[in-house]
Amino acid sequence: MATSIINNQPAYHFPENSHTYNQKQREIMLTKSPIAYPDWYSPETGLYKSKHKQIDLPADPFLDVVSFIFSQKHNGVSALIDSSTGFSISYQELFPLVESMASGLHKMSVSKSDVVLLLLPNSIYYPIIFLGILYLGAVVTTMNPLCTIPEIKKQVADSSVSLAFTLSENVKKFEVLGIPAIEVPEFVNSNPNPSVFYELISGNHDLLSKPVINQEDIAVILYSSGTTGASKGVILTHKNFISMLVLNVRLDATLYNDLGGENVYLAALPMFHVYGLSLFQSGLISLGSTVVIMKKFDADEVVKAIDKYKVTHFPVVPPILTALTKKAQGINGRSLQSLKQVTCGAATLSRKLIDEFVHSLPHVDFVQGYAMTECGAAFRGFNTEKFHKYSSVGLLAPNMEAKVVDLKTASFLPPLSVGELWLRGSAVMKGYLNNEEATTSAIDKDGWYHTGDIVYFDQDGYLYICDRLKEVIKYRGFQIAPTDLEGVLVTHPEIVDVAVTGALDEVNGEIPVAFVVRKVGSVLSEKDIINYVAKQVAPYKKIRKVVFINSIPRSPAGKILRRQLRSSFCTSKL
Repeated sequence: MATSIINNQPAYHFPENSHTYNQKQREIMLTKSPIAYPDWYSPETGLYKSKHKQIDLPADPFLDVVSFIFSQKHNGVSALIDSSTGFSISYQELFPLVESMASGLHKMSVSKSDVVLLLLPNSIYYPIIFLGILYLGAVVTTMNPLCTIPEIKKQVADSSVSLAFTLSENVKKFEVLGIPAIEVPEFVNSNPNPSVFYELISGNHDLLSKPVINQEDIAVILYSSGTTGASKGVILTHKNFISMLVLNVRLDATLYNDLGGENVYLAALPMFHVYGLSLFQSGLISLGSTVVIMKKFDADEVVKAIDKYKVTHFPVVPPILTALTKKAQGINGRSLQSLKQVTCGAATLSRKLIDEFVHSLPHVDFVQGYAMTECGAAFRGFNTEKFHKYSSVGLLAPNMEAKVVDLKTASFLPPLSVGELWLRGSAVMKGYLNNEEATTSAIDKDGWYHTGDIVYFDQDGYLYICDRLKEVIKYRGFQIAPTDLEGVLVTHPEIVDVAVTGALDEVNGEIPVAFVVRKVGSVLSEKDIINYVAKQVAPYKKIRKVVFINSIPRSPAGKILRRQLRSSFCTSKL
């Protein structure tokens, strides 16, 4: 039997912050639902189609994403600006720099399909390196620059990295691993010793024999926790990236009639994330937009950058939106006036925060979106003067298909019914690297990617996120695999058993909480455990809370019952 919203069965959790409509309104909609379903939903197949028009994707099988980006016509002038110095790179300069990077790497014997790691913070040089590697036909894999040596070692081995780009402080980490590393200057025009890097981007190299690149060739390997388990390498092809650009970024510009090069975007989100790669380093460049790049987020500097560079668009995650809202509430009316749109993704938002933001900056269009590493183009909000659905993550992207599936019966569900979201289309990943079992578990034989997110479509085709089956923890927009932290914790001699799960946090979205079973007689404290983990993982992965319990709840098959742990943690705080 289809599980509708009014059933509100205990198996599902409906946070107040995930819906636009209250319970009574939803009940009215269900009771008054017409017998005839909308044309974007098929009751026979359970298939949801996009309400947007189908878009023709490039048919040339031998088209790489970099060639596609720079083939797009626009009137953009400034491509990239360093927020702290004002140093800029024009569109006239950008492609020659990318081509020089590709040719220079080729002369260093980097070949098609070689994997190059970027362990870098945000930088005006990041897009040049990224696009140069792809133009050569090599593969990019990225990491948070705060990652530890064990974390780097694991990804280097799994993805077979042959070269790295990093800051001077990290070069020795790669020497230990036997991986050559190119030092990238941390600040524009600084020159501690990055002579090799400057030679790559200013050597006037000509790529005499550009390799043949197929759309199905691997472009990027990004690490994600998927729905369960440890981090896995997500394989994204050139076709995946082209789809992301066309079905997400360029569609959005078309809807808002913003295909010109007048828009200025502020890049405070990490460029090593799929959001940053597909938006700041690919999609916006294809539009001719200007990207103002911040090394890291700072609320005061964000306000200064928006005013100084007349920023029009600011993509954010919930913690940044919270900080921006607080700033907006305390500034005079002359600041932030250039801002036209703020887009939020990566985690759920409370209705309270949305209302506070809209009230603080009423002239700014606010929308949410929904995507993931495994599928970079899925849903995107769109507002008009008379039509706002701020709590929704938007409409299904063109060319993409969706289903909502009952978790108990596996039946396909109609609008206003709650179930797991499945997605299919050209933006869905090729699979997980070296992990056929995880790939077949995530993508079924018919090509449907099982997202692990609990959702429903409303009567207008807008999607709402209700809950998540995924075990992944989202701290400030960063993904944390519970099993990675559990793997560290179980090495402590005084810990018998452990489970890690996420707990809702107003500021950070979610925080990692460790449930620990200590050895009999142990006096191990919460502080001891937090410090033990902190020494071995990147700062964003640190355990934030510890709960001592007698045993870890598990299913008959031995699977940790994380939802039960999350529930008990929430109850204990009441």
